[in-house]
Amino acid sequence: MVRSSRPDPSGTTQSWFPLKGPVPNTSTSRNPTSTHTSSRSDAISVRRRPQGARGYHARDVGAERPGNDGRWDRGYGEGARAALPYAVAVFAFGVSFGLLARAAGFDAVAAVAMSATTFAGSAQFAAAGVLGAGGTLGAAAAAAILLNARYGPMAAAAAPWFRGPAWRRFLEAQLLVDESWAISARAAGRFDLPALLGSGIVLYAAWVGGTAAGALGAGIIGDPSALGLDAAFPALFLGLLAPRLRATHARMAAALGAGIALALTPFAPPGLPIVASASACLIGLRRQPAPPPEGARAPDPGGTR
Repeated sequence: MVRSSRPDPSGTTQSWFPLKGPVPNTSTSRNPTSTHTSSRSDAISVRRRPQGARGYHARDVGAERPGNDGRWDRGYGEGARAALPYAVAVFAFGVSFGLLARAAGFDAVAAVAMSATTFAGSAQFAAAGVLGAGGTLGAAAAAAILLNARYGPMAAAAAPWFRGPAWRRFLEAQLLVDESWAISARAAGRFDLPALLGSGIVLYAAWVGGTAAGALGAGIIGDPSALGLDAAFPALFLGLLAPRLRATHARMAAALGAGIALALTPFAPPGLPIVASASACLIGLRRQPAPPPEGARAPDPGGTR
């Protein structure tokens, strides 16, 4: 508990108290025999919480949200603009999934609902492919889980930068996909949360919109491979990967991961080559500084915000 008191010109004593439970009224006049007590507004003076003080509710002391100077809002716009080139490929990939889903027996509503609630292109392709080939629901779910296993370490790396109650963090984390993760990653293992959310919203809209276009226009578009739509996702990943191969350890990790995936693809079940190749990222592990304290805005050494 943090407490300090000092007299003011009116003769009352203003005190600091933790804003939990009933607020004691300790304000009296300078006359010790006086029975006068003042109201809460007279007795308690709420100031901005001192650095490191405990016992105050942030909403009561006017604690600022990181980035209230306008940089937080600009981060959303910067992330959205950075995602626009990738959104074109994501839309095309969504069209391809919508076509595949219809061919696998999904109706248009089911295909769009899957994209809206899952938002994981490779896992959705794997699940639809297994079901279209006559596989069981369990096999489709297993393939999707294996492909999505890569999001475990990605989410763990970005988790310290999510703020707010659990339900809000849960909803915002749904926007963490390969592209938004790459767009928001900063130096020293840090993340720009506004950029992640801004880019994630754009990519989500492109993915769901592309799925709807493919599912509703299946009879018009025809075979997606004839239009080259099946190449959209690999091209998208190469575009995200190329700028991050400047360091030697990054090139080694990428080469090893590609080799593992190519070696396992001919005989391993769907999803396993990707999970196995993700182990190559261990080459790039280096000791990182501790994340900033709760409520602090992560610094941006690269000056990209």
